[in-house]
Amino acid sequence: MPPPDLTLTPAGPAVAPRYRNRPATTPRPHDHDGDRQHDGDRHHAHDRPKVAPGNPYLRLFALPGTRAFTAGNLIARLPMGMFGVSAVIMIAAAYDSYALAGAVTATGMAAGAVTAPWIARLVDRYGQARIAVPATAYAVLGHLVLLLCVHQRAPLWTLFATTALTATAPNTGGMSRARWAHLLKGDQDALHTANSFEQAADELCFMLGPVVAAVLCSAFFPEAGTLTAAALFLGGVLVFAAQRSTEPPIAPRTTAGSPLRVPGMGALMAAFLATGAVFGSMEVVTLAYVDGPVAGPVLALQAAGSCAAGLLYGRARRTARLRTCLAAMAVLMTLPLLAASTGSLLALAAGLLVAGMATAPTMVTGMGLVQRLTPASQLNEGMTLAVTALLGGIAAGSATGGWAADHAPFPAFGFLIPLAAATLALTLCAATGVGRRAPA
Repeated sequence: MPPPDLTLTPAGPAVAPRYRNRPATTPRPHDHDGDRQHDGDRHHAHDRPKVAPGNPYLRLFALPGTRAFTAGNLIARLPMGMFGVSAVIMIAAAYDSYALAGAVTATGMAAGAVTAPWIARLVDRYGQARIAVPATAYAVLGHLVLLLCVHQRAPLWTLFATTALTATAPNTGGMSRARWAHLLKGDQDALHTANSFEQAADELCFMLGPVVAAVLCSAFFPEAGTLTAAALFLGGVLVFAAQRSTEPPIAPRTTAGSPLRVPGMGALMAAFLATGAVFGSMEVVTLAYVDGPVAGPVLALQAAGSCAAGLLYGRARRTARLRTCLAAMAVLMTLPLLAASTGSLLALAAGLLVAGMATAPTMVTGMGLVQRLTPASQLNEGMTLAVTALLGGIAAGSATGGWAADHAPFPAFGFLIPLAAATLALTLCAATGVGRRAPA
């Protein structure tokens, strides 16, 4: 932590301003000694330095500009959990086919996985505001064109073509983490707290987003979810980009090539891929096991556990190693399997809540490693590659979990898949030694 006479500014640590003493004034004739003493106490109280808040999250948001960019980013991040559900409901209502809806949304996800690192590279090279605003506007335009095609029941090929237009959406979470890394440079404890907050925000947005989308589409009309998400996405990014005082400066471009060439990054991405398979398979097998209207709330408990654990992890003074976090995840993934074997939904809900508590610490630790391994001039690209690896793992886990659900020899069989994926991630981490030593 910085010494008491330093303060964090957007440019880094700086000498804290000192309050100037009030000029001495000649006491008026009617002043009494008690009054002069009272005035002196007032002066001393004014000169006393302000005490920093004890809560680490309050200290984060005491920094100038952090509340504004965080508010804009949260508004822009909530639609990330809304677009997929809104598209599925909208397409299924118009074409009476969930298979078509799933294929269209999968196409958009695949296109986004290809373009996301390229968009992040442009953000690193030209700045967040200069790239994020037009990229978001183009993505929102793609969502609106898809909405019009669905509303007019256009030919099926147009749905696949237009959903690819939405793939320019920037990684809003990555841009927010890059701002914290810039503002808190040199203060690893505060950066750990900021990363924990960002992970908890991710979980909250992906927990609330589908619920908000489903309510809008059912209460109003099938396109309401997409319209609301598009407005929130564009508005949030505009607010976020307007906070120029906290935007990281454009770092000199290096000739290092892709961040994947940095020693340790390839192994870390492999661990992220396996970790993503945990999330994707757990979602599918839980939905298949519960198979009813309570499936969503039961599954949301995993995100709730992760959100709570993320906030608690952010208050910790010491961080765990990635291998330790993955080991905890592998152990806790046995709980949903054991709970499902009992046939009790309450037991499964409790098992998912506890198992989810390993998610946020693992992701916070992993993203912290990405930030330390990636050169400053490629930070957005490095974090976006991590998200891309996670999405690839989620897709693979979803497919594997779906196969397990269809061919399960017993009802709880599918819960073996997330357990196996967590064990694989732990094995990869231990075998490659990623995160064993912090880079110099």
